[in-house]
Parts: sequence; C-alpha cells; structure tokens
Amino acid sequence: MSHQGLIIFDTTLRDGEQSPGASMTKDEKVRIAKMLEKLRVDVIEAGFAIASKGDFESVKAVAEAVKDSTVCSLARAVYADIDRAAEALKGANTSRIHTFIATSPIHMKYKLQMEPADVLAQAIKAVKRARNYTDDVEFSLEDGSRSEFDFMCRITEAAITAGATTINVPDTVGYGEPQEYGAMFKRLMEAVPNSDKAIFSTHCHNDLGLAVANSLSAVMNGVRQVECTINGLGERAGNAALEEIVMAVQTRKDIFPVQTRIVSEHIVSTSRLVSGITGFPVQPNKAIVGANAFAHESGIHQDGILKHRETYEIMRAENVGWNTNKIVLGKHSGRAAVKARFEDLGVTFEDQDQLNAVFIRFKALADKKHEIFDEDLQRLVSEAASKVEDIYALVSLDAYTKTHQKPEAQITFTVKGEQKTATATGSGPVDAAYKAIEQIVASATDLLLYSVNAITKGTESQGEVTVRLERKGQIVNGVGSDTDIVIASVKAYLNALNLLEHSAVRSHPQHGV
Repeated sequence: MSHQGLIIFDTTLRDGEQSPGASMTKDEKVRIAKMLEKLRVDVIEAGFAIASKGDFESVKAVAEAVKDSTVCSLARAVYADIDRAAEALKGANTSRIHTFIATSPIHMKYKLQMEPADVLAQAIKAVKRARNYTDDVEFSLEDGSRSEFDFMCRITEAAITAGATTINVPDTVGYGEPQEYGAMFKRLMEAVPNSDKAIFSTHCHNDLGLAVANSLSAVMNGVRQVECTINGLGERAGNAALEEIVMAVQTRKDIFPVQTRIVSEHIVSTSRLVSGITGFPVQPNKAIVGANAFAHESGIHQDGILKHRETYEIMRAENVGWNTNKIVLGKHSGRAAVKARFEDLGVTFEDQDQLNAVFIRFKALADKKHEIFDEDLQRLVSEAASKVEDIYALVSLDAYTKTHQKPEAQITFTVKGEQKTATATGSGPVDAAYKAIEQIVASATDLLLYSVNAITKGTESQGEVTVRLERKGQIVNGVGSDTDIVIASVKAYLNALNLLEHSAVRSHPQHGV
C-alpha cells in the first residue's frame, strides 16, 4: 500500500484554549508551540488574532518563534478579522489564514441572520481578501456536518475558485457518526468539480465520544488534513486527540493509506506540558498518554507480556515517549546538567537570569524530594515563567488536623505587598485554609473544581492541585504544586485569584469551527 502524507493541524492554542479556564499566557503559548514544532506538527493554529489584544500578541509571538511549522490564525469571513490575522502573522516563515462562516440552515438563520446567497458572497470575498496576504488559505464551513449538501457543494466550489487551498468541513457540535461523516466527504469531493485543487480537512468535536473515529473515517474517505489537539483539549467534551490520531495511523499502517511526519517519541512530554500549563490533568486511562496506558494488572496479561510483548501491547511505550519519563536529576546536580536536561525537553532560556530563577526553584525542590523527574522540571518552568504579578502571595501556613477535632488553618499571605493573617476552621485543612483566605479577600467567587494529581510516582511526589474559580461569568484555572498537598492547594487558590485580577475577558464574536 502506498501511503500519502496526512497533514496534522494542531489547534491546542486556539480551540483547546476555549476550554473553560484553559487560557494561556503569551509565553506559555510560545513554549507549547516550540514543543509542537519539535513534535513536527505541520500547522499550528496559534489563536484568533482579532479576539483580543492578548490573542493578537500571542499569535505574533508564536509566528516569530516557530520556524519549521506553518503558523495559522483564525478569522471570521470579514475583512477586519482577516487583516488583523495577516498583521499578526507577518513574522512567520510560512503562514496560513483560516477563515470561516456558518453554513448550516440553523446557524445561517438564527446566528448570522443571513440568506444563503449572502453567506456565499461573503465567503468568496473573505477568501480573496486572505489570498492578498498568503497563498495558504483555509476555508471552513462552520457546522458543516449539519449543512444542506447542495449548498455545501456550491460554497466549497466557490471558495476553491476564489483561492482556498484547504477546505475544512467540521463537525462543530459533535453530531456526526463515523460512517455518515466519512461518506459525506467522499460524496462532496466527487460532486465538486474542482475538488482536486484543494486539500480537504476534518475538525471534530467529542460530544458523543466520536471525534477520533469520525476523523479517521474522514481520512479513509479521502481527507488529507486532520485538525486536533493535544490530550483532546477543547471546549465542551473536547476535540479529536492528536496522540490518538497519530498513533492509530502509525499502528495500523495496513489499513490507513496515510502517514504523518510526527516524531511520536515527543508525544508524552508534549502532553505533560499542555496538562501542566492549562491545569487540565490527563485521566489515568487516557489512550496513549494516560498513566495506565501501558500498565498491565491482570496476571494473564503480565504473563503474556513477559513471554512476548505483542500478546497484549500493540505499541511500544518508548515510541510515544514513556522511556524519556525517567529519573534524571537530584540535589547534587549542577546548573549545566539541569540546563542540558531542560534543553532535551525543548525548554530554552532567554538569559542567565531566567535559568538562575529556575535553578533556585530546582534546588529548593531537591531539598524536599530525593529524585527529580521530567514532569517536576516542566512544573518548575511553568512557575518561574509566570509573568502574572502576585497580588496575593503565600508567606506561611499552619494547618492542624486531628481525629474527632475540627481542622484549623492559620494563613499569612501578602496582599499587594502588605501581610495579612487569618485563622479559620473547616471540614478539612484545605477547606479551613480556603475559608481563612476568603476572610481577607472576600473574592465573591464560586469554586467549580478542586482536583489533586501526583506529578510523579512515590509518596514524596509533588502534588499538583488545580482550582477552577468563576466570578461573573469569568472562569480561571489556578495551579499549585508542592510536596505538601495542603500548601499546594493554597498556592493553587491564590494563583487562581491572581489570574482573576489580571485576566481580561476575551471577546470571541464567534467561537469558531
């Protein structure tokens, strides 16, 4: 079987960031983009340039930092969006403008309040405008899987004629079924006379748990670009998971007529980086990147694995990067060794001061923890790289808990540099600490999520706590880590409060595809 190239289009930085609370800073986006480049992702969708000043700056920074992948910005099918995207992408080696408009009857009638003929005309004008800036233009039919077929054919043909080089028909609401969705692409490509002039793309959401299945069905029916995210990150139930798409194609070469250029050994480290930055932990039984993905508990399975690996393993753990997830450093490791290991993980430092800041944190952690793992290093960088000015910063915590007695916590932290102390009781030491904080800050927030995960194995592992707070419709994820889980919990809560104080609400006029 001859294998064609499958373009991997990663939208972690754009669609993935639309998960509630998953917003990333500009520097964090650049770190992830550099890792995606190391992974050899073909196209990196860096953001929605017109959505906010922060989005524009992030797209611009990624465009200037990435050299080997195409950098893309999303834009509605209006001139202002397209012009803004082009401005943000000026520094890119290779760039793409991704413009879209809704094409389903329900979206055109109720959201756009436009007639189909007007939608068609606007799409053509948008594609032509984008072609003024770049030869690489993608056009998406938002809610394509619920669009009328005849109109889908008309707008696809017109967009290609206007200069679109990629046509994306997304399953925007996760409504598709694999056989139906794949057949739609085959039928569309056969019906559109100039379909050979463009690459067709799939972008699937996971509302029914079918995003990967739908994407792969599309590939089997002629699609040659898959839009996906690391860990399946994305709004609602998420997007198709990049790691699952890539490894399905790689593992089943006998079935799929395509191959990717992804360096799969970097999948696990990329997954851990995205998880650490966004505060969205990876479930243990998640395919490919979950902690249990290559674990075998059953005695029958263990016996088979020992005799012949392929009895119960269809992939090698090393092929997706689990072999790099090993003990690397300890308290006696020097600055050069720490720097070298960071470089292996795709982390570089702008200057000596930045390295020094991370090294100080490394030494402090090594005093508490005998063995330092790669995940610990990624967490250290995330903490040191945070440019959010700490309005609230922990000074000390005294937490007390004893059987049959009410847990109590006394916390001292700074508020804009001024020390405050409060004491409270609660159902546990974490609850008590949070109530003590609220005595002082009175944040008027709702705690939507409190999640604890071990960063690495062992009882001396750092605990990583994610706290999701909501205030007046604004949602943030605070993350904190420490070998003491109560301290980690307090750090996460204060981090979330800091983010709430600093983050501006991003005004997406439309969510996109």
